[in-house]
Amino acid sequence: MQKIIAYPLSLLYLILFGATLLLFHPIQWICFNWFGYEAHRKSVALLNLCLIRCTHVLGTTYSFNNPQTIPTDRPTILVLNHQSMHDISPIVWFMRKHHPKFVSKIELGKGIPSVSYNLRHGGSVLINRKDSRQSLAQIAKLGKYIEKHKRAAVIFPEGTRSKTGEPKKFHTTGLKVLIKKAPSALIVPISINNSWKMLKYGKFPYGLGNHLRFEVHPPMEITDNIDELLAEVEQTITQHIKN
Repeated sequence: MQKIIAYPLSLLYLILFGATLLLFHPIQWICFNWFGYEAHRKSVALLNLCLIRCTHVLGTTYSFNNPQTIPTDRPTILVLNHQSMHDISPIVWFMRKHHPKFVSKIELGKGIPSVSYNLRHGGSVLINRKDSRQSLAQIAKLGKYIEKHKRAAVIFPEGTRSKTGEPKKFHTTGLKVLIKKAPSALIVPISINNSWKMLKYGKFPYGLGNHLRFEVHPPMEITDNIDELLAEVEQTITQHIKN
């Protein structure tokens, strides 16, 4: 019965989702071209708040627990497990004061209103997963960017989303590049739960009545033993993932 109800609600959600992207595309353009970075950043944060609100028609609720004191005057590297595209908007909105920038696949850089524009102009980087040299160069570019501007890089070391919520093994090469290029950064582990349930039926319809939970863990300083540090980051994230 829930799946049957999910069809019309999912259609309504997609209409709202698409309308939101179309509405904010010219808003972003105006903010970026007429008023500059700060206005554009605020428009992107508001866009993602609206995208969160769109999911409420699916009965989706959110908990974003961030008891940490994370400074805004130094770069940060936000490290998360990855369960669905619904991981993105809460990070952009709830961590907005840190100016989160993403390592995203190159396919998202064109053809999607609002999303593609922000990825191209907002400070994020687009990587070609089939070209490791290009990918690492872009990640290095992001590391230099956050080091210079004291902003946040968001990276999903699993590479691809977990369709069941079960954490995948972390691939740390990209993280090591970020750390090398942003040596003053704080590492901030974040665990995501239940986002995968939004897609438990596949791409359509969406799952209903899910409570997405985000847990921000204590920041970690970069140490000389990078492998040990990243193992601790992975353990911190994965031990708080509950299916």
